[in-house]
Amino acid sequence: MRQVTATGSTVEEAVQSALAQLETTEDQVEIKIIDEGKKGLFGLFGSRPVVVEVTAKPGAVESAEQFLQNIVKNMGIEAEIDIVEKDGRNVMFNISGEKMGLLIGKRGQTLNALQYLTQLVANRHSSHYIRVILNPEDYRDRRKETLVRLAERLASKATQLGEPVSLEPMPNYERKIIHTVLAENEDVETISRGEEPNRYVVIQPK
Repeated sequence: MRQVTATGSTVEEAVQSALAQLETTEDQVEIKIIDEGKKGLFGLFGSRPVVVEVTAKPGAVESAEQFLQNIVKNMGIEAEIDIVEKDGRNVMFNISGEKMGLLIGKRGQTLNALQYLTQLVANRHSSHYIRVILNPEDYRDRRKETLVRLAERLASKATQLGEPVSLEPMPNYERKIIHTVLAENEDVETISRGEEPNRYVVIQPK
């Protein structure tokens, strides 16, 4: 958390000084007046400057990280979180430590729910949409391989049965993998149905 204490002859002057030091704008900070100052005799003798304490509000990624750390701690998990930002709109939290299985849950359900909540927190503090991906012990890479095989197997099943096959609810990141894998399959097409966070993919014969 970035915080500075600044002085000036007026509150506005002290605040502007603090904003310059923090390199931010007034809508991105919290301001606390420590001392309202004193003009003194003839504006010279016994004067005391205004003192303000200005604290920068946490940004989207910082807020999401704090939220995630609190949840992980409350789950009794000791973990390290490494943040990888891509183009300012995609943020991956690489998580390492013990009890990662507890964090992931059955078929990644616990992880996906936590990812959804973390993304909500991030976007509450952002002026543009941010996509959050939680990746404990490279789980997302392993999950991608599983989803590729699953997509191919269920596409074959849909073709053989001649009827649509629905997958379990998945986050957007995983649904996109299914759509991409089967995009060039001439026998089936994929569509997403439902509402977040229970949106799912349907594979149906063409």
